[in-house]
Amino acid sequence: MQHKILCKEQLSENVFRIEVEAALIARARKPGQFVIVGVADEYSERIPLTIAGAHPDKGTIELIFQRVGKSTAEMADMNEGDSLGYIVGPLGQPTHVAKVGTVVCVGGGIGNAPLLPIATAMKEAGNKIISIIGARDKGLIILEKEFAAISDELIVVTDDGSYGRKGLVTEPLAEICESVKPDLAIVIGPTIMMKFCCKTTEPFGVHTLVSLNTIMVDGTGMCGGCRVEVGGETKFVCVDGPEFDGHKVDFDQMMRRLGAYKVQEQKALEEYKHKCRFGLKNNE
Repeated sequence: MQHKILCKEQLSENVFRIEVEAALIARARKPGQFVIVGVADEYSERIPLTIAGAHPDKGTIELIFQRVGKSTAEMADMNEGDSLGYIVGPLGQPTHVAKVGTVVCVGGGIGNAPLLPIATAMKEAGNKIISIIGARDKGLIILEKEFAAISDELIVVTDDGSYGRKGLVTEPLAEICESVKPDLAIVIGPTIMMKFCCKTTEPFGVHTLVSLNTIMVDGTGMCGGCRVEVGGETKFVCVDGPEFDGHKVDFDQMMRRLGAYKVQEQKALEEYKHKCRFGLKNNE
């Protein structure tokens, strides 16, 4: 089944949002779940992407992705009217949405995409939402308007101070933990950011959820590529997660595993760029 791209929008230099046809997934999807996408056919690389939005009435879902490797580069080069080879999902355990009081939502870079539907659902459940979104610079901030619309308070942070407050997301997070003591923190972003956000909330006893983005292949727990250690136990992000108690995740082990794939992915990306430069097809 082909999934036509109905709308494409560039959110920042290398971040794109597409709306694609996927009627069954749109009806079944819940906040926190993800899909696995193949750009061309069943032999394509399998890319896990969070469902950033769903429109059951139109039979479409929204996907936000960053151009970082060969397959995401191919997807970024697609246009409205083109079709993705396949989309499998919804996968993973949905976020437990309940009224708990004050929820602080912390997003870093592309992590704002999976965070937004969760923050929206928490707001609809009657919670007070304090959102902190950050990036290296102004040009990398995405979904600010969307977060402003659902947040009781929004704090924007950039590493270089080019927009909003200068600093790291951990700084306002610590201040909020000291002054408000939120009932729940939800953190999504780069692994190192999630690690230090969890170190920030732990002394205050703030329950903290993280959504992990590990290497995945099949999405059913069979390949083992997404395994992580949580509370001393082996878990599989694709079936047990993607959300876990951040205070129990072994982030150092997770970062070591992710680092093992960077060389291969960069090599594939350079090969794709070479083929694009000379007008070659993937099998040439």
